[in-house]
Amino acid sequence: MQDTVADLEAHRVALTGHCYRMLGSAAEADDAVQETMIRAWRGLDKFDRRSSLRTWLYRIATNVCLDELEARSRRALPMEEAPAGSVDDPLVKHPRTHWLEPIPDAMALPSDVDPSERAVLRQSIRLAFVAALQHLPPKQRAVLLLIEVLGCSAAEVAEDLDMTVPAVNSALQRARATLANRNVSEPAPLSAPEMQLLDRYVDAFHRYDVDALSSLLREDATFSMPPYSLWLRGPEAVRSWLVGRGSVCQGSRLMPIAASGSHAFAQYHPAGEGVCKPWAIIVLEIAGDRISSWTSFLDTETLFPRFELPLEIPA
Repeated sequence: MQDTVADLEAHRVALTGHCYRMLGSAAEADDAVQETMIRAWRGLDKFDRRSSLRTWLYRIATNVCLDELEARSRRALPMEEAPAGSVDDPLVKHPRTHWLEPIPDAMALPSDVDPSERAVLRQSIRLAFVAALQHLPPKQRAVLLLIEVLGCSAAEVAEDLDMTVPAVNSALQRARATLANRNVSEPAPLSAPEMQLLDRYVDAFHRYDVDALSSLLREDATFSMPPYSLWLRGPEAVRSWLVGRGSVCQGSRLMPIAASGSHAFAQYHPAGEGVCKPWAIIVLEIAGDRISSWTSFLDTETLFPRFELPLEIPA
């Protein structure tokens, strides 16, 4: 049966997740998938069906991403670029394109897969994992994702990337070693105490109880605010920020969202006349009974529309 636009579009969410892992940017992933769809539609008459439509589309998408990666440097999180700062350091801003971006779960995680596959896909869009991927050379990155996340065989990957099977296996081994050295752990499902931890975080934020907020952090917790390069480590540093320059967040409201396979919130800030306006997308990582990472992405102009969030809420 002839494939149609609808057949191609059925794979858009899964392809977007793959391109996001490769590129570290939701916007660039969206563009890469669009280019993939254009190339696929134009080449449908040449699709020989030796592989599935899914495999063929991933081949196209991977090569689109590899072409894109030739023209730019990797994206990063602030913690990867400099030592932890202090609350008195100047705020240095970098362009949006410099930083890793969060992605809505709905944009990257297909709903028509079994729970075990969805768990793997969810883990692979976490900020820590995607940031670690950016340290791999592009072809190693592609090999690891195609085999470890998408379940392709080494022979399939060799054909997709114009490599030999031994070269694919060697690239996979090196990629695994790099990720192991970066100590990227897989999160377990949240327990009841961890769910209570999130509730306490929201309650403390709404009351702007800085002591309560800092008590929820691990001793080695990180706090960052892209597009600024400054980042802080530990509860005391974060507390000092929140009572100082960060006190502008007082009065904010949090709305739960699903972002980058993690627990996240849209933060709205009082803007007068009884309304709150977008302020940040907050992504949290939890380890044990404390928060291990708190990242506030301040690019509201780009991110709130992407998450289909309202541009104001009642104060």
